[in-house]
Amino acid sequence: MTMTELDADRQTQAKTYARIKRRLWLVDQGFTLLYAWLWLITGWSTTTRAWLTGILNNNWFLVAAFAVLFGGIYFLFNLPMAYYSGYVLPHRFDLSTQSLKDWLIDQAKGLAVSAVMGLIIIEIIYLILRISGDNWWLWLTGGMLLFSVLLMNLAPVLLMPIFNKFTPLDEEHADLAERLIRLAKKANTNVKGVYKMDMSRRTKQANAALTGLGNTRRIVLGDTLIDEFSADEIETVLAHELGHHVQHDIPWLIGFGTLVTAVGFFLVSLAMDWTISSFGLTGVSDPAGMPALMILLSLYQLLTMPIENAFSRWREAKADDYALRATNKPGAYASAFTRLANQNLSDIDPEPWVVFLFYSHPPLRERIGKAQTWSEAN
Repeated sequence: MTMTELDADRQTQAKTYARIKRRLWLVDQGFTLLYAWLWLITGWSTTTRAWLTGILNNNWFLVAAFAVLFGGIYFLFNLPMAYYSGYVLPHRFDLSTQSLKDWLIDQAKGLAVSAVMGLIIIEIIYLILRISGDNWWLWLTGGMLLFSVLLMNLAPVLLMPIFNKFTPLDEEHADLAERLIRLAKKANTNVKGVYKMDMSRRTKQANAALTGLGNTRRIVLGDTLIDEFSADEIETVLAHELGHHVQHDIPWLIGFGTLVTAVGFFLVSLAMDWTISSFGLTGVSDPAGMPALMILLSLYQLLTMPIENAFSRWREAKADDYALRATNKPGAYASAFTRLANQNLSDIDPEPWVVFLFYSHPPLRERIGKAQTWSEAN
């Protein structure tokens, strides 16, 4: 069997792997909601806020201390699940190359980054809740929009290097870098170089991305992609990423996400009126309401997840169309996704309900079929 043929044994494993991940996701969602609910119905939330208020006579410190306790206990209880899903399961299916020591280091890094960024976000949220009155949901939507744009711009240079090493492609791959730069220019997209990411330190899976905005935009290729894929296949994968920029998918996704966020915050603002009176909160800006906000936003996200995924699949399909037009290499495109299915242990033909609920991209069977149809038509 050649590498560009679908591996039937791997597909059997892929379906099992996907099924286990869905079950773990369901358990994680249930645990999150139960954890936050217990804080409310047992009175832990208001008791903890009252205790902290007696120690800290400052709103900023009070919010931070409550968030650390609420989030820290959740992290500790959720650690066994994170260990199984993030370390045990990928090793069981021969996807991970990471040692336990390196996994623990990554967890420590992730905790540090999440703690810093999470506290900043929570402090901004509660500042808006304190000063903006009944229209807090509208101001909070604007704040989240600004933060998202800022994060997209800074992540490639500030956050991503914390976890991975990025190096410009060396002389051995100079031709590939030049080819991808030409492809980006053809798409009228300015990039600040082509970089290799050391994915093989953690996984056998492959990926590529076009990250950043403006002066931080760059092409990133996993070393696992460079080692296993042909230049034509890499070109078609990158063309798909460029398709998002050509078709203005970033503004599309930001705009749609902002609309969904605004509706969500508005509905949460209505639900919080009942929550405040039911659980003895002093107002929407009471830190003791943090578990309630977590529950309401989580439930809203579960309800809107299929809608957001459907929107994303639409834009991803259009990016596939662009990649086929821009490269005119449907054979390489189909081959690339077949390799991804084999290497990444991706289920190419999931059930329709799974696609509806969980898939932000069209299933690989559909994408490979599109490339094959394109080849026949041209």
